[in-house]
Amino acid sequence: MLIRPFLNDATSCASYLFGCGTHAKLAVVDPHADLVDDYLATAAALGASIVAVFETHVQADHVSGLPALVARAGAIAYLPTDTGVDFEHVALADGDVVELGNTFVTAMATPGHAPAHHAYTVADRRRGTEEPWLVFSGDSLLIGDVGRPDLHVAGDAHGQARLMHASLRRLLELPDYVVLYPSHYAGSVCGRGLSGNPVSSIGFERAHNPLLAAADPAVFAEALVADMPPAPAEQERIVAANRSGRVSSPA
Repeated sequence: MLIRPFLNDATSCASYLFGCGTHAKLAVVDPHADLVDDYLATAAALGASIVAVFETHVQADHVSGLPALVARAGAIAYLPTDTGVDFEHVALADGDVVELGNTFVTAMATPGHAPAHHAYTVADRRRGTEEPWLVFSGDSLLIGDVGRPDLHVAGDAHGQARLMHASLRRLLELPDYVVLYPSHYAGSVCGRGLSGNPVSSIGFERAHNPLLAAADPAVFAEALVADMPPAPAEQERIVAANRSGRVSSPA
């Protein structure tokens, strides 16, 4: 399996190009409009095509590169069910699997940052197992933190925080060795105490992420909604652009 991280320091957003080199089928997770040329150039250098684009949720802090990748690479767009977007896509339910050659991508419903939010676990058949090797956690489990619950709801941050608590419990059912690739790192407004290290593991976060220590959902929710940072600049415009599916200029 191939994987290449792309870090955009302007918004502290991480996205990932990954997939099966044997069958030359690649995908991008949470693409950034600024980096579309880079994804395509890297895929070409690897001798493979981008055939799929996965969004963990409708982004609120950056314009998505999904429409441009669909238009330029002919990729299929995959999103969680009930995102309310206005463009053609495949809606994935919890447990749905997408095959990219020897690479298997399984949707895991992880609401809390947004009502419609997925993590994606990834397995590689060439390793002789269908057990997950890594997980793209989006804005749910971050490194040293978890995603904020207030951006995609109106007045229900506590309810979303409780959903986040349950979602994190699901993620912690993954084995300790599973590599964690979130969609944000230090500097993002989508968390408060994010690490500058963009990669971790389930086991390391289990041991060292302070927000995972709260067993009680109510205690967790109170801690999570306290002292929220300001919302992303131009959030309403960005969300509208990402729901529309129109190819936009990078933001």
